[in-house]
Amino acid sequence: MGKLDGKVALITGAARGQGEAEARVFALEGAQVVLGDVLDDLGERVAKEIGENAIYRHLDVASEEDWREAVDTATSNFGHLDVLVNNAGILKVGLIESMSREDYMAIINVNQVGCFLGMQAAVPALRAAGGGSIINTSSTNGLIGLPGLGAYTASKFAVRGMTKCAAMELGRHGIRVNSVHPGGIDTEMVRLPEFGGAQQKNAYSWQPIPRIGQPEEVAKLMVFLACDDSSYCTGSEFIIDGGFTAGPIVPGLGT
Repeated sequence: MGKLDGKVALITGAARGQGEAEARVFALEGAQVVLGDVLDDLGERVAKEIGENAIYRHLDVASEEDWREAVDTATSNFGHLDVLVNNAGILKVGLIESMSREDYMAIINVNQVGCFLGMQAAVPALRAAGGGSIINTSSTNGLIGLPGLGAYTASKFAVRGMTKCAAMELGRHGIRVNSVHPGGIDTEMVRLPEFGGAQQKNAYSWQPIPRIGQPEEVAKLMVFLACDDSSYCTGSEFIIDGGFTAGPIVPGLGT
């Protein structure tokens, strides 16, 4: 028996990284999964490797039409929709003083507007299924700021706030809404050249858990929020960051 037996999930950004790990782990736990992404070749490959319980669908999260078609794919192929994982996200590094409006809005449109449109598109199907779970991927940057990440941080704070509003609006329909806040996770996003090798082991050596996180660890937290084990959890923030946000490390004080 899997924790997600009988459930149907739509996961965005599922062609690689955290989304791919989530799709694979959800399927292992018994879910039928629709993988959404704009990286069609990678997404098709992942869905094929998962097998008959997975379907890939091209999904630009900033497109209302793509969202409607993705939800329709879930309900027409698997009968219903129980879980939405708003995972898709992009990151651009730039100081507030010098970042272009175009780059700023690109981040907002994917990370923030995409999450909003996803919830809007999925709610009718979730309500028709008798309830379900929406999991919005925020970040530790939805809790604290970092220099050079003003646009990304703004988008992830917005996701955190929208999650709380949605939880209050949708609880009466049996729909739970929570946000997940990963820290450094070993995906393509942390390998941007602007980070100057932040994926290296020593970049995380000062954390209470002194290593980078793995996508599968995030996926297992997502399973908890998608399944009935979290039936009394809504409007909450789930942090998975190796202790990054616990507090500053002071050399010589217990370290």
